[in-house]
Amino acid sequence: MKQHEFARQLRRRMTDSETLLWYFLRDHRMNGQKFRRQQPIGEYIVDFVHFGARLIVEADGSQHLRSESDQQRDAWLKAQGFRVLRFWNDDILLRTQAVREAIWVAICAAPSPPTPLPQGERGAGVQTGMIGNKSDREDG
Repeated sequence: MKQHEFARQLRRRMTDSETLLWYFLRDHRMNGQKFRRQQPIGEYIVDFVHFGARLIVEADGSQHLRSESDQQRDAWLKAQGFRVLRFWNDDILLRTQAVREAIWVAICAAPSPPTPLPQGERGAGVQTGMIGNKSDREDG
């Protein structure tokens, strides 16, 4: 089965904890933040991802307790620049507000993406041969 088809099936068969968490993450409900659910990344499918914050949120049941495959998966995702938050299903269901707050803190802690240069300024230093700042050019 192709990965995208499998992800589609997972979206249709979400657990109770995934369904509850998705209610709060979908439609920009978390202060305008954009999450995707059951998203393929590399050879893995993550429960929820915020690409702008490079944040992955996983809802875990008891099968994930001390899972070596989860550790390998998390290491690969971290090597790709993602942070991974894992929450037990019981925490999502019973301590929903605390889970939401932890996700929000992680989003706020994400570094801002670099602001693109205004149109017309991109590469201006290279075109004129002036690389570096003014003090670098005046030394000597």
